[in-house]
Amino acid sequence: MLKRHNQDELQRLADAIATADAIVVGAGAGLSTAAGLTYAGERFERLFGDFAEKYGIRDMYSGGFYPFATPEERWAWWSRHIWYNRYVPAPKDTYKKLLALLQGKDFFVLTTNVDHQFQLAGFPKDRLFYMQGDYGLWQCSKPCHDSTYDNYEVVRLMVQQQRDMRVPSELVPRCPRCGRPMTMNLRSDETFVQDEGWHQAAERHAAFLDAHQRGNVLYLELGVGMNTPVIIKYPFWRRTFENREATYACINYGEAYAPAEIRNRSILLNADIDAALNGLQSK
Repeated sequence: MLKRHNQDELQRLADAIATADAIVVGAGAGLSTAAGLTYAGERFERLFGDFAEKYGIRDMYSGGFYPFATPEERWAWWSRHIWYNRYVPAPKDTYKKLLALLQGKDFFVLTTNVDHQFQLAGFPKDRLFYMQGDYGLWQCSKPCHDSTYDNYEVVRLMVQQQRDMRVPSELVPRCPRCGRPMTMNLRSDETFVQDEGWHQAAERHAAFLDAHQRGNVLYLELGVGMNTPVIIKYPFWRRTFENREATYACINYGEAYAPAEIRNRSILLNADIDAALNGLQSK
C-alpha cells in the first residue's frame, strides 16, 4: 500500500503519462529487483546454494568475480546465472505492467540492465537500447573482432549437463576466430564489444532524443542508483532542465530525488516500483 504522499505523486505521474508527447524510459537494476530478480537471499540460496556452501559466495553479483580454478567451474556458475536471469522470465509481471502503461505512447527505453526482461515482456526491440551489454551474448575475451554470439543453446546444455558445479569440457566456449576463451558481453572494461546491433540501437536512441528535444516530454527513471549516474540519471536531469516543457519522474525505493533546479517539474515516488505500477494501472 502506497503512502498518501506517494498517492498524490502517483496521480501526477498518471496524468504526465497520459498527456506526454513522448516518454523516455531509463531503467536500472532496481526495476529488475522489483520484478523479483533478486541477487541475494532466498532466491540466491535456492539457485546457488551449492556454490555458497563450497566457495563461500554470498550473492550472485559477487559470484561473477570469483576466481574459479577452472573454466569448467566458471561456466557452471555463469551458465546458471545467465539462465535464471536472462532466459527465465522474472517472477513478477512488473515489466508487462510497464509495457501496458506505455501502449499507444511514443516511447524509447534506455537501460543499464543486461537481463533482457524488456523483450521477454513483449517490448519491441527497436525501442530498446541495452547500453551495458546482454547476458545472452558472448564475445572474444581479447577481443580479436567486434562480433557477439548468441549463447542460448550452449547455456541450456551447460545447465542441463553440469555436475558437481562443473560443465563438460567440450562445452567451454572459445572464440571461433582466434581460439581464445569467450567471455560475457558485459561492459566491465575496455574490452567490451559494441557490435553492429549495439550501434544500431545507439543510433535509434540518439535519433529519438534529437526528435524530442522540445515539447511535452516525460523522462521516466525507474530503479536507477548512483553506480553509473552519467548514463541515465544526469542526462535526464539535464534534458529536463533544458526543456521547460519536460517533466522528470523517478520511482526508486529510498532514492527518489531531484535537483532544486527542476524540483517543481519533478515527480518523485519513494516506493517499490512494482507497487507503484500496480497503482498506476488503477488510475
